[in-house]
Amino acid sequence: MDRRWLAGRELSPGADFRLFCLPYAGGGAAVYRAWQEAAPAGVQVVALEPPGRGTRLREAPFRRLAPLIRSVADALTDALDRPYALFGHSMGGLLAFELARALRRRPVRQPAHVFISAAASPGTAPGRPLLHCATDGEILGRLAELGGTPPGLLDDVELMELMLPVLRADFAVLETYEYRAEAPLSVPLTVLGGRADRIVPPRALDGWQRHTSAGSRLCLFPGDHFFLHGATADLMSTVVRDSGAAAVAGPARLPH
Repeated sequence: MDRRWLAGRELSPGADFRLFCLPYAGGGAAVYRAWQEAAPAGVQVVALEPPGRGTRLREAPFRRLAPLIRSVADALTDALDRPYALFGHSMGGLLAFELARALRRRPVRQPAHVFISAAASPGTAPGRPLLHCATDGEILGRLAELGGTPPGLLDDVELMELMLPVLRADFAVLETYEYRAEAPLSVPLTVLGGRADRIVPPRALDGWQRHTSAGSRLCLFPGDHFFLHGATADLMSTVVRDSGAAAVAGPARLPH
């Protein structure tokens, strides 16, 4: 596997099950830093690092979804040698869905489960003005509204100069995406959301059930759009239970 996607880490040869995690817009592998500690023995959390952030800060970020998905699918080919699931939050949820569709067109092991978190189902009408062509100030205002970035970071001019091109590229990925109808996935979905999420409210999650023939369920958690940051243990329990990873894993380890 292309180690750049692993943020400098290695695939564990002793893993019985792998959970590949895709970040939200502007985020990287660090979003899932605490997840491995919450995972049962035998389950490896593989947080993927897209270009333009974290350990790949010097690389140009993708601005369109199709080449991004191809790149991820190419990178994962050699890592799909054992059972696995896909997890994505917000933009990462859309990526997880399209990655699952891309992988079914390839002669590789298919995911045991797909977890889509805080991402509106395809076809949901956009409720906000486009941001990939907005001013820096408008993007910063949107970040403040989303609530996932501490105000102190938004005021850090040098940091924002680094992050704004990545955010603009990620918004371009989302805002230029065009859903193309295909047969539903034959992989079960678990759709996750925050009860107080004003960006992707629970009603925007209902449509995901149409995109699988293997069953889906909706799980709501306390919190807003970034509920995942306060629900690591509960999310890992949901992943292990729904994906079947419990069949190959030991007792869960709670975060310190």
